[in-house]
Amino acid sequence: MRVLVTGGAGFIGSHLVSALSREGHAVVVLDNFNSFYAPSLKLANVSSFARQVKVVEGDVCCSATVDALFDRWCFDSVIHLAAYAGVRSSIRHQTLYLKTNIGGTLQLLRAASRMGVSKFLFGSSSSVYGPREKVPFSEGMALSQTLNPYAASKLAAERLCRDFAQLWGIRVVCLRFFTVYGPAQRPDLAIHKFTRSILKEVPLQKFGDGTTQRDYTYIDDVVQGILKALYYNEGGTFEVFNLGKNSATTLNELIATIEEVLGKRAVIRPLPEQNGDMLYTCADVSKACRLLGYQPQVTIPIGIKKFVSWYLEKMR
Repeated sequence: MRVLVTGGAGFIGSHLVSALSREGHAVVVLDNFNSFYAPSLKLANVSSFARQVKVVEGDVCCSATVDALFDRWCFDSVIHLAAYAGVRSSIRHQTLYLKTNIGGTLQLLRAASRMGVSKFLFGSSSSVYGPREKVPFSEGMALSQTLNPYAASKLAAERLCRDFAQLWGIRVVCLRFFTVYGPAQRPDLAIHKFTRSILKEVPLQKFGDGTTQRDYTYIDDVVQGILKALYYNEGGTFEVFNLGKNSATTLNELIATIEEVLGKRAVIRPLPEQNGDMLYTCADVSKACRLLGYQPQVTIPIGIKKFVSWYLEKMR
């Protein structure tokens, strides 16, 4: 299968590209190597598969770049992971997030429908669920309120995907990721930051009282889910799946787990809860388990051990 992976130099993308390459697919990566975090880290991600795949530096918002890529390669499938991520950054840079996350998705959907691509996978987010009392979050829940521009951009992009599926018949699967973590994760994400702070014995910024909860999902489980969605050929032209662990962990529990793995105590700097953050996320993954055969395996203690081993080898 000839597959385009946008954002393939990033955290989730690079793990996915490695898996696709191992399974024998012809993979093309499109990534703009922006400075949201150090481009050198993305280049390091790419170095693990640079000889097996084609890597193109370019922007998903550029129609000329996207059209030329589709004309040259005639992709069978597209896995669209390129996006500006992060809640707090989206509050400061609303225009950039909306332009890239919505506009880039539109460019790819146009090209995919024009070229008759058989499958379009979109990397969405648990943030589209917004604030709600009922948990866990299931795909059938009505989505009406988001808490930040990042979430709004992902929800708008999902609706574009649905429209293209309905109007042009392209098969689209939206995958809602729940707090993905693991080796090579972005340095601005909590587990990476907390590990760094504890090892360097600098204050760890803890927002709120530590009772907020996240459904932390290990990268290998998420990649398994993406691959299963890629191979899924049942159902209609538009499907949505949660990819999570179906197990919420409090911020206090997360910090304690990292402390235990490192054998060091954190120096806590308490700060107020941040605007735009969700207080609780937990995925109902029964649909993905039933239809895709998705089976998340990695628990938080094991996943943290794997991340710390990588960090001590690569980042310290």
